[in-house]
Amino acid sequence: MSKNAWVTLATNDSYSLGALVVAHSLKRVHTVHQLAVLITPGVSEAMRTKLRNVFNLVEEVNLLDSKDEANLALLKRPELGITFTKLHCWRLTQYEKCVFLDADTLVLRNSDELFEREELSAAPDIGWPDCFNSGVYVYRPSLETFASLLQFAVTNGSFDGGDQGLLNAYFSEWAHKDIQKHLPFVYNTSSVATYSYLPAFKQFGHNTKILHFIGVSKPWLQNFNSETRKVYVPSECYHLANFLQYWWDIFCEDVHSRLSPDMCGLAGALAQLHLGEAKSVEQEAYEEHMRRQCWETGNIDYMGRDSFDNIWRRIQQTLNAGSAGGASDAATTATTSTTSTVVTVAPARSTRSPRSRSSTPKRDARDRSPTPQPEDKVPVEKKEGN
Repeated sequence: MSKNAWVTLATNDSYSLGALVVAHSLKRVHTVHQLAVLITPGVSEAMRTKLRNVFNLVEEVNLLDSKDEANLALLKRPELGITFTKLHCWRLTQYEKCVFLDADTLVLRNSDELFEREELSAAPDIGWPDCFNSGVYVYRPSLETFASLLQFAVTNGSFDGGDQGLLNAYFSEWAHKDIQKHLPFVYNTSSVATYSYLPAFKQFGHNTKILHFIGVSKPWLQNFNSETRKVYVPSECYHLANFLQYWWDIFCEDVHSRLSPDMCGLAGALAQLHLGEAKSVEQEAYEEHMRRQCWETGNIDYMGRDSFDNIWRRIQQTLNAGSAGGASDAATTATTSTTSTVVTVAPARSTRSPRSRSSTPKRDARDRSPTPQPEDKVPVEKKEGN
């Protein structure tokens, strides 16, 4: 058995969904290395049982919080505080070398060659390329390094309040010392970058080996139709349609049957879906819940259900229904009046001007190329056998 491992982290049942898909995406490309997942007390016992069926190692760790609320507030991502828990991966000394993968990544091609790299190897971050993105990195487990990282965190904190700022400060020579530790972008292709520079994505995207759904728009938060087993992709994520669908394909084929209703949050809700069957009341309620959640996270379907035309049509229907009721009452009053006065009821009018269509977010001005079409193939290695 390999002495190396792919490692990921799940802090609750929802992120455990991502961890399970990551594990199965690795199995589909026939990795020869072990799979390990770190979990926190927020993962339910029901989910832990399912994780043990898939991963070689499931290890609970204590939650580490940076306590750096001021810096986290700047990022508007307070949930990143718990990502300091990721440092526990250095304690997995039963392995010689590991590759850490965030639970919101998706492996598209065999990437076992990453284990030939040395610590700390990672790909540049699109926000500041002199920093690396900590969603994918190669490292060597070491209790000494773990203790040193904790001490560094206590002394220096993190410039972004999360693990990425801390790791970049600790491994500060990454930017200039050894180019061999700079992983090609295909090993950590950011979903955000694919939109901001579509021409490059169209040219080189087929070489992507590991896709990273960076930010708050995760695959498991997209609208999913259990009847058709298709994910509905908002217009701003249209270029990722095939990748998002592949994530859900893995979920349907390898993960869904492992879920149980007694799991927490989204995992428990998804467990109750009946794939391939007509929509139930539960499915309709789930889709409405997910649509609202997408609104809250800024993932709005501007071209579909949440488009200006649909919203304005709903407003008009409401106004017309109200005015029709008023007209009916007025007509009744008019017919009983001895003066036979004709009553005209004008539809209620809003004091606000309708929102201009131009308010819909536009594509980046640098994007001069058409959006890739859904029929474009996803560069993934096919699963052999069952």
